[in-house]
Amino acid sequence: MTGRAWGVLFVLCGAIFLEGIDVAMLNVALPAIREDLDLSTGTLQWVMSAYVLGYGGFMLLGGRAADLFGRRRMFVLWLVVFLLFSGLGGLATEGWMLIVARFVTGVAAAFMTPAGLSIITTGFPEGPQRDKALLVYAGTAAGGFSIGLVVGGLLSAIDWRWVFFAPVILSLGILLAALALIPASPRPDRTGQGVDLAGAVTVTAGILLLVFGVERATHVPAAWTVGTVGTALLLFLAFAGIERASSSPLVRPGIFRSGSLVRANAAGLLFAAGFFGFQFIVVLYLQELRGWSSLQTSFALIVIGVDAVLSPLLTPKLVARFGHARVIFGGLLVASLSYALFLPLGADWTYAAMFPGLLLLGVAFSLVYGPLTIVATDGVAEEEQGVAGGLLYTSFQFGAALGLSAVTAVNITATDGTSPAALLDGYRAALVVPLAAALIAAAVSAYGLRTRRARAESAPVDGHRAGPERSDAPGGAEQPAGLGS
Repeated sequence: MTGRAWGVLFVLCGAIFLEGIDVAMLNVALPAIREDLDLSTGTLQWVMSAYVLGYGGFMLLGGRAADLFGRRRMFVLWLVVFLLFSGLGGLATEGWMLIVARFVTGVAAAFMTPAGLSIITTGFPEGPQRDKALLVYAGTAAGGFSIGLVVGGLLSAIDWRWVFFAPVILSLGILLAALALIPASPRPDRTGQGVDLAGAVTVTAGILLLVFGVERATHVPAAWTVGTVGTALLLFLAFAGIERASSSPLVRPGIFRSGSLVRANAAGLLFAAGFFGFQFIVVLYLQELRGWSSLQTSFALIVIGVDAVLSPLLTPKLVARFGHARVIFGGLLVASLSYALFLPLGADWTYAAMFPGLLLLGVAFSLVYGPLTIVATDGVAEEEQGVAGGLLYTSFQFGAALGLSAVTAVNITATDGTSPAALLDGYRAALVVPLAAALIAAAVSAYGLRTRRARAESAPVDGHRAGPERSDAPGGAEQPAGLGS
């Protein structure tokens, strides 16, 4: 790759690093925020969920906006919004203020992230060069998470508000670098195209209602929960109808004819549900039951950040030898083993007892996250790369929100009292949720292996292999040489 290409990749990696460090620092600071603002467990969960709901709910619109209005323009504009509302979160004095700030920050990330990803997928030619760029990108996201754990512990030990102020400084540096290094893209031809606001409102409302229904399931009558979830499902059906009828749909229905894209999104949703739910429960266990400080918790969880090293170094070699599908499937099995090792969680577990499960989770992340990103965007036409990236990140964030809601609901239901034994029972019950999510994701991924094998067996006997599944996107033009040439 050229020096300019590395410079652009550096800026985009900085943005995804920012997103990772922002989420990780908040995770570690949750108990300190709860104590200072006197938040309940349900409200504390919404501090996390507000971000992932804004992120996941507006991600499809963000991806479409990148395709319609210019990727660089959307990336820079929403990076500024991210910067401003991250700082406002640090000024919150009430729980609702923090939740609102996190929601808007999530919305900003929903526009910024698919724009950044689509700059990579359109600027680097499809194949080894793009795969390399995406795996470096994924490794940087993991690095942001692992570094965020430690930095978050250090900052929250001083004052949890610095967890929100620190990203402002980082955002400003990335903004200046983006203005200098990312080239202005040609203005997209929007003739006959518009923004599908009806679709965006419908799908966002559906996501919000579904997660809210799951989170409130333990506090309200069953009929209320059924009604809320049922309304959410009706909104999703309405969204599907709107997309079919729209001349400029938020998501073109034909894109779902790519089996590999659908499987990647389903596996990503389930993997994120397990990962975020597990992390939420383990932080509560370490700090509220065991009495560990935020800094101790940070260093305990930093081993998960091994994926920052494995993603760019080991994963490309495994993908080259075994293919994306097998690597993803193996990673999901490793994640399942990691969660299973935590099921017999004890009140006095040593760190040595926790270490194998945490290490395996880091390995699993390196095997799943990057290859899923490649599979979900591979073969998609350039004019729909923003939408494809938006779909994947919607799945990640939707899964994260549902995972957080599910483990919170199970934890509250299974916790009978405030004694250490009662708290431990709640944590153990909640840890079943990540394991179930990972096993279902592995089953979805295994179906992809079967499909791949069937295609290989039906290939011509002269040794020519069938190409990757591609969407039926119009145009079908070759990817430009772009930044990497």
